Amino acid sequence: MKGEVTQMNSKVQVPVQRNPSSQRQEAQGGLLDSVMKAVIIIGSGLFVLAAFGNSLTWHLQRFWGASGDFWQNQWTKVHRRWEGHETALFYAGAMFVPFAAFWGSNLLLMLVDYTGMPNFITRYRIQVDKNNPVDPVKLRHAVKTVVLNQLFISAPMVVVCWAVMFSRGNPCGPELPTFHRGLLEMAFCAVLEELLFYYSHRLFHHPALYKHFHKQHHEWTAPIGVVSLYAHPLEHVLSNMLPALIGPVILGSHLVTTTLWYALALVSTTISHCGYHLPFLPSPEFHDYHHLKFNQNFGVLGVLDRLHGTDANFKKTKAFERHTLLLSLTPLTESIPDPPKKVQ
Repeated sequence: MKGEVTQMNSKVQVPVQRNPSSQRQEAQGGLLDSVMKAVIIIGSGLFVLAAFGNSLTWHLQRFWGASGDFWQNQWTKVHRRWEGHETALFYAGAMFVPFAAFWGSNLLLMLVDYTGMPNFITRYRIQVDKNNPVDPVKLRHAVKTVVLNQLFISAPMVVVCWAVMFSRGNPCGPELPTFHRGLLEMAFCAVLEELLFYYSHRLFHHPALYKHFHKQHHEWTAPIGVVSLYAHPLEHVLSNMLPALIGPVILGSHLVTTTLWYALALVSTTISHCGYHLPFLPSPEFHDYHHLKFNQNFGVLGVLDRLHGTDANFKKTKAFERHTLLLSLTPLTESIPDPPKKVQ
């Protein structure tokens, strides 16, 4: 009996009392360590891109070099036609072209969402039992909010970008940037967007902010394309617009590069929210899972989620296995199906 008591006592673990200040220091150290890892990896990525840029862009550079005169001639015609009206030219390129790209892609997607047809698109729906078809009342409210955000927030912010960029030079200059410079600027903008969006987005998930601001965006647990800009005004400024707009402003990019980046950013976020994992397009599984579970996958590229461990649960799911470029016509929900639900 005494031996049994001794054995039981040996299994009892007494909790160790930890100094609160040491816990805070450990937490701060962990955060600093994650930030340093992010800086090292992102910096290394930029170094590799710069060091091997010639080989990475060789084939594209051949195309650009062969047709460089063609593109420069087209821009020269545009520049001469708008000569003396650079402000209007900037608004046409940096505002209306990206908006047209956004609404062009989203009108097609909304037609599919609203009608539930055609089947050759709806069969690629990620959350199979959702938005089939979409609630029209909910859709109209989302569209109204997005239009208001664009008219009263996005457009004025582009005006501010114009004022800052014109104060430092002329972004509508007669010479196009080289292909290599344009590519590096796009890469810089993508990295900067990842940094700003990840941390601002994660901040809006803080309990003190979430219910007042970000909860509106998460009304859609199964997102659709137009919902990418469905947000509270404050979130639209800090998380939607600022991370995308600031890169060209910092670099003083040419209008052509700025237009391409803004249009790419809007089409990219549309795809991330569209709810369909379509062949030959970037996978939306990453952000779709964020809308489903709320506490995973806060970034755009996934780099900072990997560093901070905010994709740990996602990596254990079938959605992670499906998070790849679809190169066949078979929906990934069929080739990599979810495990059967347990019967209670």
